[in-house]
Amino acid sequence: MPDTNNELKRLLTLAQQALRQEKELFGDVIYTGPPEETAGSHEYSPPPRKKPAVVAEEVDLFGHASTPAHHTQLSPAQSRLLPYPDEPWVAAENLDQLNSEICTCLKCPLGRTRTKFVFGVGNPKADIVLVGEAPGADEDAQGEPFVGRAGQLLNKILEAIHFKREEVYICNILKCRPPNNREPQPKEVDSCEPHLWKQLEIIKPKIILCLGRIAGQTLLRTTESLTALRGKIHNYRGIKLMVTYHPAALLRNPNWKKPTWEDVQYLRKIYDEMKAKKE
Repeated sequence: MPDTNNELKRLLTLAQQALRQEKELFGDVIYTGPPEETAGSHEYSPPPRKKPAVVAEEVDLFGHASTPAHHTQLSPAQSRLLPYPDEPWVAAENLDQLNSEICTCLKCPLGRTRTKFVFGVGNPKADIVLVGEAPGADEDAQGEPFVGRAGQLLNKILEAIHFKREEVYICNILKCRPPNNREPQPKEVDSCEPHLWKQLEIIKPKIILCLGRIAGQTLLRTTESLTALRGKIHNYRGIKLMVTYHPAALLRNPNWKKPTWEDVQYLRKIYDEMKAKKE
């Protein structure tokens, strides 16, 4: 009986700590349902990609056979392990080398309007990669993703699920800031996304967390709503992928904080289960 009482006290203490942590992070939020991010959130719906008439067996980013999620439509370019074998950066063996190869990129007009190229930051061997949409003004000035108010909130979210910013890897689909924080254009995404594929190939993460509807829809090649993409595990070329709200959206609409907290707790649970199986 004493052991049982001690265990109950321990569980109660953990529950109280989790509740305090949640309130400190998100406040007393009354969740009124899962509203969608609107045009005012500076996000867009990427145009639907044509589904190949015949889909051969896919390979993951590491060359192994992989079955994509049922709603994922892969473009012919993404179906190749190396999308642009005729460009020097494809041969990069590490992130520093890749960065040096692509940091002067001028494939789209954003290369001429940026202040700094925003490659990514974090652990080059991270188990978890966070992917956002594009750099903002603070990121453009400093050359590092998620350093403004949204980045500060992201750091708190990571801490709440017992991750340090340095433990994960953080990047965006676009490496250059769109003027006035406008929505990314399809041609810009098409030009820049292969660089992200290469980053993921080098890092070899176990889980990708897409921050915002644009990141989720772009990587999964879908037009499904963020609400439909949340709360489940998707298969991104052999890597587990999850989608949640962008931290900037949480600063605008507190109703999105509660579901985001649920999402990141789920991510932590999945990660811990993967580690336990490996051990």
